[in-house]
Amino acid sequence: MAAEPDSAVASEALLRPVRPGNAFEDTVGRLLQTIRLGVLAPGDSLPPERELAAKLGVSRDTVREAIKSLADAGYLVSRRGRYGGTFLTEELPAPTDAVRVNRAEIDDALRLREILEVGAARMAASRTLTAAEREGLWSRLADVRDAAPDYYRRLDSRLHLAIAEAAGSPSLVPLVAENRMRLNSLLDRIPLLRRNIAHSDEQHEGIVIAILAGDVEAAESAMRAHVEGSAALLHGFLG
Repeated sequence: MAAEPDSAVASEALLRPVRPGNAFEDTVGRLLQTIRLGVLAPGDSLPPERELAAKLGVSRDTVREAIKSLADAGYLVSRRGRYGGTFLTEELPAPTDAVRVNRAEIDDALRLREILEVGAARMAASRTLTAAEREGLWSRLADVRDAAPDYYRRLDSRLHLAIAEAAGSPSLVPLVAENRMRLNSLLDRIPLLRRNIAHSDEQHEGIVIAILAGDVEAAESAMRAHVEGSAALLHGFLG
């Protein structure tokens, strides 16, 4: 009979340094991987915050925010006292949809997003935008920054469509719109995390500023980091 996998070895492999640009999203994703892959079982305790921060290469504040977000989502619970700490809930949240999404579906939507939206940001930054296009980007950015949680994903999509429009290729817009529908159906299955929204808003601003400044490389880099942040959360929560 084959030996059971060593959970300590698996934990070390999963809890490795994250990418600096998406520290919060990657931390959430790594913690979820240890939960969803069974490295940590219901009722098990997480390593201490200091240890997690050292392993993941992030600040303790980032670890604390990730733990709070997963506690709000029903995956973790904190207990005080001599035997306190952060523990997996005894009953982990059930999927929000009865239909199981497989990794191939998620990867396909995310890869297409990277191709379309990173390219759109780069192309938009390379163009001389009209006053109406520049105003449209600022307006959509302001809308999503002020969005209430119930409207966030719709206004987020409008900003990304405005970036696609600014790329100057009418054929690109319906392709981005169709893939955004796929992405939103996936995003609707995972919790809306307040720290992720704040980070996304910062990234949105960086993308728009780079486009308006005509900085092609910065626009591409900022959009790629933004896409990777969403990917980390989707893979963490859904597979």
